[in-house]
Amino acid sequence: MRGVQAAPGTPLSPLPGAPAPRPRRVGVLVGVACFVLAADVISKAVVVGRLAGHPPIRLLGGLLTLTLTRNGGAAFSIGTSMTILFTVIALGVVIYILRAARNLRSIGWAVALGLLLGGAVGNLLDRIFRAPGPFEGHVVDWIELPHWPVFNLADSAITCAAVLIVLLALRGIRVDGTRGAHAADSPPSAHPENSR
Repeated sequence: MRGVQAAPGTPLSPLPGAPAPRPRRVGVLVGVACFVLAADVISKAVVVGRLAGHPPIRLLGGLLTLTLTRNGGAAFSIGTSMTILFTVIALGVVIYILRAARNLRSIGWAVALGLLLGGAVGNLLDRIFRAPGPFEGHVVDWIELPHWPVFNLADSAITCAAVLIVLLALRGIRVDGTRGAHAADSPPSAHPENSR
């Protein structure tokens, strides 16, 4: 007698003895992204409201300077004449992250992609809604450190995401929480019984 087949789309029960699947971490991604986006939007609104038309504010003996600048390019003011291209790239990054979230089961990747998503959306909103026009807007930058280009909280989140992604890749941790073959492989044991 044939067994009853599950309806299409019904998750199959795990095999006896098989490890339970890891829980999805989309909530972590969304939470981190919302926090980064809120911090970026609020800080930019405060900076534009308080620093526009005013001289920069030096803090901590000049270690930190708050100064309002408008950046039409990418990070560090690279490619200021290609604002539309960077807008398209940011849209592509957002779409990629949303697609990757379907298999997201690693907390590390959830945090990294949340930082990246929040930062990308924060700067994307500037490009869409700020002057000089839709999809050509200049990003508001306001944090200046010695010998470093002016940046914002979205840029900081994107940089932290990049560092975390490199660390996860070096450790062989995948988006679904599993480890790559090179990370899972361990050197053979020195015990004789394991050398047979």
